[in-house]
Amino acid sequence: MTLTCGVDEAGRGPLAGPVYAAAVILDPARPVAGLADSKTLTPRQREALAREIHSRAIAWAVASASVEEIDTLNILQASLLAMRRAVERLAVTPRQVLVDGLHRPRLAVPVRAIVRGDATVAAIAAASILAKVARDKAMLALHQRHPQYGFDRHKGYPTSAHLAALRRHGVSIAHRRSFAPVRVLLGAQGGPRP
Repeated sequence: MTLTCGVDEAGRGPLAGPVYAAAVILDPARPVAGLADSKTLTPRQREALAREIHSRAIAWAVASASVEEIDTLNILQASLLAMRRAVERLAVTPRQVLVDGLHRPRLAVPVRAIVRGDATVAAIAAASILAKVARDKAMLALHQRHPQYGFDRHKGYPTSAHLAALRRHGVSIAHRRSFAPVRVLLGAQGGPRP
């Protein structure tokens, strides 16, 4: 059996919170039915599939890159860093890694990037689900600390409600200062708020 690991990230586009990545080695003898790109699933479906992945996969791991790392490195490099961390946290070393998209993290094993891999490769779909579930949980925790921004609803994406909250309440420490809407507000309003 070739140990193939699927990797994907969640949270490249939002204006706030860390970017998450997951790495999953599925067990061919214990398939998980219903795997799909996390964006096509409801939160309830993602939660149920995440439980299945946790119990049936040979190995899985989730990692993140912080807002500070995103602002220092840029979002692409921070995403690749989170991916590398996820693969390195696996309890089993894969023989090859398949990553969703165009870019590959630097790893000690062969890596192949697959455009739309989250829709075509089961292990990548599984990783997309775990990354999305982990990031959504982190954003709900962030909502507890900063309820005025509505992170429980938009998960940090630049919705009109989020942009209005940013204008009303200013930039929090959870926001990515390198992202244009936040950077513009910082310039207009001064430093971040706690």
